[in-house]
Amino acid sequence: MAKNENPLQGSFIIEELTDLVEEAVYTEFDRITERGGVLGAMETMYQRSKIQEESMHYEWLKHTGEYPIIGVNTFLGKDGSPTVRPGEVIRSTEEEKQFQIEMLHNFQNSNQDKSAEALKTLQHAAINQQNLFEVMMDAVKYCSLGQITNALFEVGGKYRRNM
Repeated sequence: MAKNENPLQGSFIIEELTDLVEEAVYTEFDRITERGGVLGAMETMYQRSKIQEESMHYEWLKHTGEYPIIGVNTFLGKDGSPTVRPGEVIRSTEEEKQFQIEMLHNFQNSNQDKSAEALKTLQHAAINQQNLFEVMMDAVKYCSLGQITNALFEVGGKYRRNM
Protein backbone atom coordinates (compact mmCIF):
# COMPACT_ATOMS: atom_id res chain seq x y z
CA MET A 1 0.00 0.00 0.00
CA ALA A 2 2.80 2.41 0.83
CA LYS A 3 4.28 2.00 -2.65
CA ASN A 4 1.06 3.11 -4.33
CA GLU A 5 0.62 6.82 -5.01
CA ASN A 6 -3.04 6.95 -4.01
CA PRO A 7 -4.65 3.69 -2.83
CA LEU A 8 -8.01 5.43 -2.31
CA GLN A 9 -8.16 6.57 -5.94
CA GLY A 10 -9.42 3.22 -7.17
CA SER A 11 -9.89 -0.34 -6.07
CA PHE A 12 -7.30 -1.87 -8.42
CA ILE A 13 -4.52 -2.00 -5.84
CA ILE A 14 -6.87 -3.38 -3.17
CA GLU A 15 -8.16 -6.06 -5.56
CA GLU A 16 -4.62 -6.96 -6.64
CA LEU A 17 -3.37 -7.30 -3.06
CA THR A 18 -6.45 -9.32 -2.09
CA ASP A 19 -5.90 -11.66 -5.03
CA LEU A 20 -2.22 -12.15 -4.09
CA VAL A 21 -3.07 -12.98 -0.48
CA GLU A 22 -5.88 -15.31 -1.53
CA GLU A 23 -3.58 -17.14 -3.96
CA ALA A 24 -0.90 -17.57 -1.27
CA VAL A 25 -3.46 -18.92 1.22
CA TYR A 26 -4.84 -21.44 -1.29
CA THR A 27 -1.30 -22.57 -2.15
CA GLU A 28 -0.57 -23.14 1.54
CA PHE A 29 -3.85 -25.04 1.95
CA ASP A 30 -2.78 -27.30 -0.94
CA ARG A 31 0.57 -27.97 0.74
CA ILE A 32 -1.17 -28.90 4.00
CA THR A 33 -3.64 -31.14 2.13
CA GLU A 34 -0.72 -32.95 0.44
CA ARG A 35 0.60 -33.81 3.90
CA GLY A 36 -2.65 -35.43 5.01
CA GLY A 37 -4.48 -32.38 6.30
CA VAL A 38 -3.78 -30.41 9.45
CA LEU A 39 -3.12 -33.48 11.62
CA GLY A 40 -0.79 -35.02 9.07
CA ALA A 41 1.10 -31.76 8.72
CA MET A 42 1.34 -31.47 12.51
CA GLU A 43 2.78 -34.99 12.75
CA THR A 44 5.54 -34.05 10.34
CA MET A 45 5.97 -30.67 12.10
CA TYR A 46 5.28 -28.85 8.83
CA GLN A 47 3.74 -25.76 10.44
CA ARG A 48 6.55 -25.41 12.96
CA SER A 49 9.22 -25.70 10.28
CA LYS A 50 7.47 -23.09 8.11
CA ILE A 51 7.31 -20.67 11.04
CA GLN A 52 10.99 -21.28 11.77
CA GLU A 53 11.97 -20.76 8.13
CA GLU A 54 10.01 -17.51 7.90
CA SER A 55 11.45 -16.17 11.16
CA MET A 56 15.00 -17.07 10.06
CA HIS A 57 14.37 -15.32 6.72
CA TYR A 58 13.03 -12.22 8.51
CA GLU A 59 15.99 -12.14 10.91
CA TRP A 60 18.42 -12.56 8.01
CA LEU A 61 16.84 -9.63 6.16
CA LYS A 62 17.14 -7.48 9.29
CA HIS A 63 20.74 -8.61 9.85
CA THR A 64 21.86 -7.88 6.28
CA GLY A 65 20.02 -4.56 6.23
CA GLU A 66 17.75 -5.52 3.34
CA TYR A 67 14.81 -4.91 5.69
CA PRO A 68 15.64 -1.61 7.36
CA ILE A 69 14.09 -0.88 10.76
CA ILE A 70 14.81 2.53 12.19
CA GLY A 71 16.44 2.20 15.61
CA VAL A 72 17.28 -1.49 15.15
CA ASN A 73 19.51 -1.83 12.11
CA THR A 74 19.43 1.73 10.79
CA PHE A 75 19.57 5.02 12.63
CA LEU A 76 18.73 8.62 11.88
CA GLY A 77 21.64 10.97 11.35
CA LYS A 78 22.27 13.88 13.69
CA ASP A 79 20.29 16.16 11.39
CA GLY A 80 17.35 13.73 11.41
CA SER A 81 17.85 12.18 8.03
CA PRO A 82 18.93 10.23 5.98
CA THR A 83 19.39 6.91 7.73
CA VAL A 84 22.83 5.85 8.84
CA ARG A 85 23.96 2.24 9.02
CA PRO A 86 26.31 1.61 11.93
CA GLY A 87 29.78 0.42 11.00
CA GLU A 88 30.16 -1.71 14.10
CA VAL A 89 28.39 -2.52 17.31
CA ILE A 90 29.47 -0.49 20.32
CA ARG A 91 30.86 -2.77 22.99
CA SER A 92 31.22 -2.04 26.68
CA THR A 93 34.66 -1.66 28.19
CA GLU A 94 36.21 -4.34 30.37
CA GLU A 95 35.68 -2.12 33.45
CA GLU A 96 31.96 -1.78 32.68
CA LYS A 97 31.67 -5.52 32.18
CA GLN A 98 33.44 -6.30 35.46
CA PHE A 99 31.28 -3.74 37.29
CA GLN A 100 28.09 -5.42 36.06
CA ILE A 101 29.38 -8.87 37.03
CA GLU A 102 30.31 -7.58 40.49
CA MET A 103 26.86 -5.99 40.90
CA LEU A 104 25.23 -9.30 39.94
CA HIS A 105 27.31 -11.22 42.49
CA ASN A 106 26.47 -8.65 45.18
CA PHE A 107 22.76 -8.92 44.33
CA GLN A 108 22.86 -12.73 44.45
CA ASN A 109 24.84 -12.79 47.72
CA SER A 110 22.56 -10.30 49.47
CA ASN A 111 19.45 -12.30 48.54
CA GLN A 112 20.69 -15.88 48.96
CA ASP A 113 18.17 -16.86 51.61
CA LYS A 114 15.17 -15.32 49.84
CA SER A 115 16.14 -16.38 46.31
CA ALA A 116 16.13 -20.11 47.06
CA GLU A 117 12.57 -19.89 48.41
CA ALA A 118 11.40 -17.72 45.51
CA LEU A 119 12.85 -20.16 42.96
CA LYS A 120 11.19 -23.15 44.65
CA THR A 121 7.87 -21.31 44.62
CA LEU A 122 8.34 -20.51 40.93
CA GLN A 123 9.19 -24.12 40.08
CA HIS A 124 6.20 -25.38 42.07
CA ALA A 125 3.89 -22.99 40.20
CA ALA A 126 5.33 -24.10 36.84
CA ILE A 127 4.92 -27.80 37.65
CA ASN A 128 1.30 -27.25 38.75
CA GLN A 129 0.57 -25.19 35.62
CA GLN A 130 -0.37 -22.11 37.60
CA ASN A 131 -0.15 -18.54 36.35
CA LEU A 132 3.55 -17.67 36.64
CA PHE A 133 3.23 -13.90 36.33
CA GLU A 134 2.62 -13.06 39.99
CA VAL A 135 5.15 -15.63 41.20
CA MET A 136 7.74 -14.34 38.76
CA MET A 137 7.15 -10.74 39.81
CA ASP A 138 8.03 -11.80 43.37
CA ALA A 139 11.03 -13.82 42.20
CA VAL A 140 12.65 -10.93 40.30
CA LYS A 141 12.98 -9.01 43.56
CA TYR A 142 15.47 -11.58 44.84
CA CYS A 143 16.72 -13.56 41.80
CA SER A 144 18.64 -12.73 38.65
CA LEU A 145 17.35 -13.52 35.18
CA GLY A 146 19.84 -16.39 34.90
CA GLN A 147 18.66 -17.94 38.17
CA ILE A 148 15.02 -17.75 37.09
CA THR A 149 15.81 -19.15 33.64
CA ASN A 150 17.79 -22.07 35.05
CA ALA A 151 15.04 -22.85 37.57
CA LEU A 152 12.46 -23.00 34.80
CA PHE A 153 14.79 -25.09 32.61
CA GLU A 154 15.06 -27.62 35.44
CA VAL A 155 11.31 -28.23 35.51
CA GLY A 156 10.42 -27.67 31.85
CA GLY A 157 13.54 -28.44 29.86
CA LYS A 158 15.15 -26.36 27.12
CA TYR A 159 13.58 -25.77 23.72
CA ARG A 160 15.85 -26.54 20.81
CA ARG A 161 14.48 -25.78 17.40
CA ASN A 162 14.97 -28.12 14.49
CA MET A 163 17.32 -26.81 11.85
